[in-house]
Amino acid sequence: MIISIIVAVDEVGGIGIDNKIPWHLPADLKRFKTITMGHHLLMGRKTFQSISSPLPGRKIIVLSRNEDLKLEDCQITNTINSAIQLAEDAGEKELFIAGGAEVYQKTLSIADHLYLTRVHCQQKADAYFPVLKDADWAGICSQYHPADEKNEHPHTFIHYIKSKT
Repeated sequence: MIISIIVAVDEVGGIGIDNKIPWHLPADLKRFKTITMGHHLLMGRKTFQSISSPLPGRKIIVLSRNEDLKLEDCQITNTINSAIQLAEDAGEKELFIAGGAEVYQKTLSIADHLYLTRVHCQQKADAYFPVLKDADWAGICSQYHPADEKNEHPHTFIHYIKSKT
């Protein structure tokens, strides 16, 4: 099974403030939906709470230290390995890691793909994506998009794969 991370970051790696996304980019939300539709999504409890309900067309696995946590239409687990096993047991071909910062930190080393949206701004943030080591990742495609009437910041969609070196 492929393990992929999907994330939007600003120019200094910021991903969130007060458990919210610090920008409004409908194009990124559309990309997220397109890429993750029909797949399992792994996210931390705080990230799940920030979206407040399961996303249609996806199976949500929530990582939490609280073994008594119950969330409607979600699977709860307390380890990355058990989350991966849940997805594999369901026949998943590509598991998507959808945040937050601690979950990204714990999964970056095992990820095969990285779908990154680089938001060309610097926002106030209290959550950051881990620093990427250039030698570990190879960009295979990117698309720049200027700001427009719907998307408040210019942004670039980048797809990385883990380097073989």
